[in-house]
Amino acid sequence: MVHPFVASLLGGALIGLSAALLLLLNGRIAGISGIAGGLFFPARGEAGWRLAFVGGLVAGGVLLAAFAPGVFGRGAVVSPALLVVAGLLVGFGTRLGNGCTSGHGVCGLARGSTRSLVATLTFMAAGALTVFVVRHVLGGVQ
Repeated sequence: MVHPFVASLLGGALIGLSAALLLLLNGRIAGISGIAGGLFFPARGEAGWRLAFVGGLVAGGVLLAAFAPGVFGRGAVVSPALLVVAGLLVGFGTRLGNGCTSGHGVCGLARGSTRSLVATLTFMAAGALTVFVVRHVLGGVQ
């Protein structure tokens, strides 16, 4: 088993490499919500690279689950309705924030974008507050 520090370092390096290559080779920012959202009404010539990118994300997860299922740990048990609501809220938030954590947190911060810094700080604060409320106020999943 790979040490968690090494796995995190390798994962971060691969995310950075893929974001840099997408920008260098395709002139696009690796914001996952924008890439996936662009599949619904793609501009001419946009569907291919978007499908390849999202397909690579899915294939990577499937391969990791097949060859190292223990890395995923124990998943939270929630209702399908809650998953749908959560997904819609995430989609709404990425539209409201003009991007997601990958677009702002990885690519925007690397470009020195002030807007991405504010967005990333907001994402992190909202995430921390949500975990606190769910765990300590509502007594949810530990």
